[in-house]
Amino acid sequence: QVHLAESGGGTVQAGGSLRLSCAASGIPYSTYCTGWFRQAPGKEREKVATFSVAGGVARYADYADSVAGRFTASQGNAGKTMYLQMNNLEPEDTAMYYCVVETRYSGDWCSRITTFSSWGQGTQVTVSS
Repeated sequence: QVHLAESGGGTVQAGGSLRLSCAASGIPYSTYCTGWFRQAPGKEREKVATFSVAGGVARYADYADSVAGRFTASQGNAGKTMYLQMNNLEPEDTAMYYCVVETRYSGDWCSRITTFSSWGQGTQVTVSS
């Protein structure tokens, strides 16, 4: 069973940076889709970034238009940790951020799928103006 645990959230002023981490365990394959979603109060959950992991190498990164150029998703520790580097944060980035994994797909499919089977418990990011 896949288990995901996010950390690194907090409160930061607009223009600041945060780095989220996601410790993953129980992923049965070396090839899968992963990424980050977020949900702000009163809003729908939305994709932040997705990418494919194959043999510990990340490819096919895809970002929401609202974060492209400011956020960078990556992985390390042979795919056991996912990261989301967030720079130049804006108050509109305030949300609960979730790490996700989907093992049924990989490669460029990762940018096309809209549902992920495994979710972490989330970490809160608050950006003050």
